[in-house]
Amino acid sequence: MGIDLGTQSVRALLAAADGTITGGGSAPLAGRRAGPRHEQSPADWWTAVRTAVRQALDGGERPRAVAVCSTSGTVLLADDDGRPRTPAVMYDDGRAPGRGPGRALLLQREYGHGRILHQADLITARLAGRVLPTDSSHALKTGYDPERGAWSDPSVPGLPAVVRPGTLIGEVDRAAAEETGLPAGTPIVAGMTDGCAAQIASGALAVGSWNSVLGTTLVLKGVTTAPPRDPDGVVYSHLSPDGHWLPGGASNTGGGALTAAFPGADPAALDEGARAHEPAGAVAYPLGGRGERFPFAAPDATAFLLGTPASAADHWAALLQGVAFVERLCLDHLDLIGAAADGPLTFTGGAVRSAYWTRLRAEVLGREVRIPAVSEPALGMAVLAALGTGAAPTLAEAAARMVRIRETVRPEGHGRFTEPYLTLVDELERRAWLPAPTAAHARTRADSQVYRS
Repeated sequence: MGIDLGTQSVRALLAAADGTITGGGSAPLAGRRAGPRHEQSPADWWTAVRTAVRQALDGGERPRAVAVCSTSGTVLLADDDGRPRTPAVMYDDGRAPGRGPGRALLLQREYGHGRILHQADLITARLAGRVLPTDSSHALKTGYDPERGAWSDPSVPGLPAVVRPGTLIGEVDRAAAEETGLPAGTPIVAGMTDGCAAQIASGALAVGSWNSVLGTTLVLKGVTTAPPRDPDGVVYSHLSPDGHWLPGGASNTGGGALTAAFPGADPAALDEGARAHEPAGAVAYPLGGRGERFPFAAPDATAFLLGTPASAADHWAALLQGVAFVERLCLDHLDLIGAAADGPLTFTGGAVRSAYWTRLRAEVLGREVRIPAVSEPALGMAVLAALGTGAAPTLAEAAARMVRIRETVRPEGHGRFTEPYLTLVDELERRAWLPAPTAAHARTRADSQVYRS
C-alpha cells in the first residue's frame, strides 16, 4: 500500500505485485492561509489517512507493507511520543526559507523546542505508536545532506534520525490497526517526497531516464549515477534507494498560466483551434505568478508575449507552445550540467489528459514519450513498499513489474518550432533572467539537431 499526503487530500492505493490496483481511497484536507502563512492541522492528516486506508481495504485485500509520501518541506513539532505540539507549517508557507531548517526554527521560536517531524513522519509515528526515523528524501529540504549522510547543521534541536528510502523502519501497532483496518504487524517502509513518489510511479528509474510532470507547474526529475553540479543552484538531487541520484527542478510555468490567461475556458475546444497555429503568431513565456525557479532562478521574472496573437486560439497555441519551450530549455540546462537528458522520457500530470498538448510537447522536444497507465504518487509508494519487503532486488526492477505504460507518443517532426524556441531563449537572456551558458548551450543543441525525431 502507498499513502500520499497531498495539500488538498490524502490518497491510499493498494497494488498487486504486477501493478494491478486492487483498492483505493481518498479523503479531503483543508488548510489555513493568512498572507504568507499556510498551516494545516496534523490531526486532520490522521483522520484523512484512516478514512482513505479503510476505503482502500474495502475489497478485502491486505497489504504486505506500507510506505508514505508527503509534500516536500512541510514540518511540525511533536513531543517525544510523536504527538503534535504545533500546527504544521506547509511547504509553501512564505514566512521562512524553503530549504534548510527555516520552517522548523520558525516553529521553535514560536512554540519552544520539540521533535521535528515531516508530514509523512507524523503518519508513520501514528501507525507504529512511536516516532520512527525519517527518510533522506523528506529530510532534504530540512537541511539534510544525502551526500555526506548527515545534517548540515546538527546543532538544530529536535532533528530526527535519518535512513535511506525503502528501509524497513517499523510495524503497524494494535491501536493503529483498530483505527485503520491495517493488520497489526504490517511492515512500515521509509518513503520519499511526493515528487519522488510520482517519479517512481512513472517508471523513469533507469539511469538516463526522465519524468516530466506537467500540472499547475512543471517538474522534471531524472536518474544519474552521481549528483550533477549546478552552478546556478536550480537543480537539486534526492538519493534513490538504489544508490543512484534523482536530480530535478520545478518551474513556475505550467497549466496554471493557461488558467490565469483563460479563466473558465474549455481547454478541449481551445486545443482544437490551436491546431491551426503551429507555430503560433506570438512567442509566449507563460507564468502563473511572479518569479521562476527552473531552468533558471529569477525572482522578478514575469510572463510575457512577443507579438500579438491573431485570435484566442492563436493565443492559446502560444501558451501551449511556450510551456513546451520551457520544458525543452529545462532539458537543455540539465544536459549542460552533465545530467544526460536524452534517455527515455515519460509524461505524467494533469496535462496528459490533453492528447493534443502531449503530441505538441513531444514534437517540440523531438522525443518519443511514454505515458504510464497510473501515475499517482500513492502507486510510487506501493512500489517502494514492495521493494522494502524484498519483492525485487532494486527499485527499478520493482517499478518495471508494477508500472504499466498506457501508450507511446512518437513525434512526426519538430523543426518548425526551432525558430520560436530560440526567440524565447534570446529574450530570456536579453532580460538577464537566463544565464548566458544555458542560452548558448540551448542554441548549440538546436544547431546540432540533438532533438532529432
